[in-house]
Amino acid sequence: MNTTSDLTIVIPAKNEASLIPQLLASLVRQDYSKMSSTKVLVADANSTDGTPEIALAFRKWLEISVIPGGMPSVGRNNGAAVATTDYVLFLDADIELASDSLLRDAIELAQRKQLECVTTKIVCRHGNALDRLLYSTNNFFQQLSRLHRPFSTGMFMLFERRKFQELGGFHEQAQFAEDYLLSKQVARARFGIVRGGVYTTNRRFKKMGHFRVARLFLKTALNHRNESHFLRDHKYWEV
Repeated sequence: MNTTSDLTIVIPAKNEASLIPQLLASLVRQDYSKMSSTKVLVADANSTDGTPEIALAFRKWLEISVIPGGMPSVGRNNGAAVATTDYVLFLDADIELASDSLLRDAIELAQRKQLECVTTKIVCRHGNALDRLLYSTNNFFQQLSRLHRPFSTGMFMLFERRKFQELGGFHEQAQFAEDYLLSKQVARARFGIVRGGVYTTNRRFKKMGHFRVARLFLKTALNHRNESHFLRDHKYWEV
């Protein structure tokens, strides 16, 4: 039996000491048969709260290491640059995998249907009704995107490594929605959404406000052909 992993996991992080343990614990629980040989790369952007040390404390259960990061695009690209596996999975540090079979299901779906990009739905389980409504709306438009321009969230983005390299990776000058800027270049027939989902928090809504976040996402949808919109500083990462 081949136990060499098909997957490398890349997690950009900055000052995520309070949340990254939940993500890493959910990786430990995965039933993916090659998890023990799956490299987990935490691309740390000079955290000052002990994020790298907390991540490395999981070395007993995961093949985890810390590499230089930066903005999310930079951290993701840094991780992908050292990957040699068929697939690279990009995860946000503040999420948690909702299903113990999510990695296995995503890999099997990608292999079975020869997909180049696979994502999943977002669930805000501890948020209020408005938080859940906005994420449900996000999930609805994600499903619709399979008919037009694929929309994958960077919270969970599985990419075929060769296609990722062909597309040039994440645009490192993008200030917002760098995940959509990349995934919309994937052919509809090569894009999939796996069941299971990821749990996230409502901290972005708390800091930016629901209206501002919703307006920004709407403007992004309307400007999907306008690259300058993605390169403009929307103050998204300052909160």
